[in-house]
Amino acid sequence: MADFGAEVAEALGILLLRSTRAGLYRHLTEGLGLDEAAYPVLSGLARTGPRSAAALASEVGLDRSGVSRHATRLEAAGLVRRRPDPSDGRAALLTLTEQGEHVVATMRTRLAGRMALALTDWPPGEAAAFARGLRRLAETGPF
Repeated sequence: MADFGAEVAEALGILLLRSTRAGLYRHLTEGLGLDEAAYPVLSGLARTGPRSAAALASEVGLDRSGVSRHATRLEAAGLVRRRPDPSDGRAALLTLTEQGEHVVATMRTRLAGRMALALTDWPPGEAAAFARGLRRLAETGPF
């Protein structure tokens, strides 16, 4: 019997390498006037909605100061805004602007295109089964 767990774990390890992610982020942000390192902040805000820098940091795997630095640059670019946190008067919530939402939509379209291109040589049934299986792993896996 094949050890599918080890095979999946090895593939995930490759996908999670910083160099692998950096290359992908570079492509997704190209021509948008962004530092590719800001991708997790924008993408994270799009997934979670308004968050404090500390809460977003724990969601995207960065430290709070790194998220704050990126947020400052993204705010200057008109992609993110800070607003008072109604539950904590000392904190601010980061939220995407309309322009930020547009940039995220562009990046997601690019990502979907890259994934579709990577699967073009796969038999259609195999590509569909992979997509369903990956979704299932993400939703019910050991995470």
